Amino acid sequence: MSGLRLGRMAGALLGRALLSPLARGGRQGLSILIYHRVLAQRDALFPEQMEQLEFDRQLALLKSCFKVLPLLDAVRHLRAGTLPARAACITFDDGYADNAEVALPLLQKHQLPATFFVASGFIDGGRMWNDSIIELVRNARGASIDARPLGLADYPIGTPQQRRDSIAALIGKLKYLPMAQRQEQVDWLIALCGVTLRDDLMMSSAQLRQLHAAGMEIGAHTVNHPILARLSAAQARAEIEQGKLALEAMTGAPVRLLAYPNGKPGEDYTAEHVAIARELGFEGAVSTAWGASQGAPDLFQLPRFTPWDRRAAPFLLRLARNLTAPAEQLALPRRPQGERA
Repeated sequence: MSGLRLGRMAGALLGRALLSPLARGGRQGLSILIYHRVLAQRDALFPEQMEQLEFDRQLALLKSCFKVLPLLDAVRHLRAGTLPARAACITFDDGYADNAEVALPLLQKHQLPATFFVASGFIDGGRMWNDSIIELVRNARGASIDARPLGLADYPIGTPQQRRDSIAALIGKLKYLPMAQRQEQVDWLIALCGVTLRDDLMMSSAQLRQLHAAGMEIGAHTVNHPILARLSAAQARAEIEQGKLALEAMTGAPVRLLAYPNGKPGEDYTAEHVAIARELGFEGAVSTAWGASQGAPDLFQLPRFTPWDRRAAPFLLRLARNLTAPAEQLALPRRPQGERA
């Protein structure tokens, strides 16, 4: 028997040992996992990013220890109070091409469902602003990027760690600027560095339809992935609604779930955006507040969890702790008692 198979068996036994007391105690929490990219091979600049061998191992562990449900089914079970014990869902944010190229075949191998929250404005050759920063710093030449003429700083790039630090600094500096101003700064940086960036990072409309045809749920993630809390009510509504409509036009199917971009309650989205999601006919929405849904949660503010551990034991231990720890406090009002979800 191979070492990998033995490791998976040991992990499954550990997972059942950790999680069975929760099931016996009647704690029927929902763990929703967040992924973004699954790379075909390890990224030398960001070696901690998920790649296919690790994703394959995590799917095997999840399947052996959890009841993995489509997110829409889980939302409906939560509404009805019929969620099974040890329920989990797999979600992807943003709409990267490797979701279809790398993640989908592994999901099919393990016969597991997932929900893909796609920002519609980047389909067919678009690129998210933060990926533009990553790729321009990755490919820039010289010892530094002198962005002082743009009102920024001089960012060293002489070593891999300096490139990582400069990427983090630039993203942190630009993240909460108004969307148009932020893109203007990014375009200036691209011109300053004189680099040509990839236009195949995000999925194509054909790949989106491939995911849908494979039985995966497609969820809305706005058009341009803005910080909703920095937009007017009309702009935020248009971003959410137009993203939903664009995905429905591409797949020919209703889009029933929403992920708030960035997703921090009270910082990236507010009660106003929760109300918009309800008004537009979504059945549920997810945040990035950490924790597991317990009891009768707000279906339009479901917490999620990023599983960063690579070894089986820490991965499963963290998932077990996520189920037992109280979810992060959502800094928004819940729906009034008696109001329909």
